[in-house]
Amino acid sequence: MPNRTVRYAFEVDDILQTLEQGRAGAAAAGLTERQGAVLERALGLLVEGGERALTTAGVARAANCSKESLYKWFGDRDGLISAMITYQAGKVRTVEVDAGKLTAETLRQNLVAFARDLIDVLSGDVSLALNRLAIGQASREGAGLGRLLQERGRRQIGKRAAALLEAGRKAKLLAFDSADEAYGTLYGLIVSDMHLRMLLGEDAAALKKEFSPRAERAVDAFLTLHGAKG
Repeated sequence: MPNRTVRYAFEVDDILQTLEQGRAGAAAAGLTERQGAVLERALGLLVEGGERALTTAGVARAANCSKESLYKWFGDRDGLISAMITYQAGKVRTVEVDAGKLTAETLRQNLVAFARDLIDVLSGDVSLALNRLAIGQASREGAGLGRLLQERGRRQIGKRAAALLEAGRKAKLLAFDSADEAYGTLYGLIVSDMHLRMLLGEDAAALKKEFSPRAERAVDAFLTLHGAKG
């Protein structure tokens, strides 16, 4: 019975986190919750049926909206895919902080929360499907989706994370020459080879127990490298 209770608690936590990440994704992309819900269904179609399932008619049917609304909100299919990527990237939450009120502990808490979100989003079926699709297209159709994933995905996440790092530097809690380079170090410590392993088919569910300790270790290693001395 205790094990079942713990499992249910984890399930509720996962549901609440998914809802919070969905709202964050919509807010980051400048969308209403309804538009975010439509993109969530579009991402679900991509996971379930691959690129062929991602048609305006299919998305409209799955999301219970008109094709006219889709065109009004997102434009053509490329615009829809771009919005999907921006929405998905927005699920990696960062908190705007006041450097004057930032402490070593609150900085670490924010970095750990960011690291956990990043791992959670990258390990999800949606992100894996998008990355696999981009890899497949790069060899036969150019790198259009790959560029979108860089521009609308990783770079947008990086900009928000860099703002947190800059606040830490302003508060004299971090030391680095370039926020972009510091973020690159943080990203590498968080993700390591995990994303590649999952892209190659390793079971994300089996790795999930590693996510929280990995986030903690990555942030502690980053603070060892870039924490302000004295």
